[in-house]
Amino acid sequence: MRSAFARRTFPLKLRGLRESVSAKAVEARHEAWKARLPKSENDLWDALTALDGGAQASLFAPCASFAVNAVYEPANRYNQARVSAHGVRTRLDQADVLARAVGLDMVQVGWKPSVDNYLGRVTKPRILDAVREAKGETSAQLIDHLKKADMAKEAERLLDGSGWLPEPLRLLDPDAAPVAQEGEAGPLPEFLADEDDQENGSDDDPQQLDAAE
Repeated sequence: MRSAFARRTFPLKLRGLRESVSAKAVEARHEAWKARLPKSENDLWDALTALDGGAQASLFAPCASFAVNAVYEPANRYNQARVSAHGVRTRLDQADVLARAVGLDMVQVGWKPSVDNYLGRVTKPRILDAVREAKGETSAQLIDHLKKADMAKEAERLLDGSGWLPEPLRLLDPDAAPVAQEGEAGPLPEFLADEDDQENGSDDDPQQLDAAE
């Protein structure tokens, strides 16, 4: 018996992603199971059936996790009808349910806003909004005159240790009032917009990027 899961990959690699706390934990877990299970497929089934229920669940969970898709993709001509607005919304809703079930906290697992993973990829108004929300209007005014690159660097310093998260990484409240959905998926979120558009905040042809929780 073989179970196949579609492993999700990212077309663009963020600097430092492999060194993140989560990536290291996944790699350590993979290596631990690799060392524990027999190398020969002939012996594998007996080894699996010998595991108790808790161990089997611990093995199944990371295998199943590769099928989880929490990637936002715009349903537009760039995706050549590969995804639909409904399909994207459904998988994101399902990912939110799973995140709540496991108590996912992106701050706890080590994510924090940096120039590489967020601040250097969004418009200046988005940067100021982040600082304003986390540190207040006074802090935002300290950097509102800066050029984009300098603003992003200073924002990273100001946000360090604040626990601030961009909206896509926040755990949604299931009791919150639902937001009205449009017939088609909207443009790519600004934090994934083409870097050429970020200085002036325009929304021209979006670059297809993957983002995962």
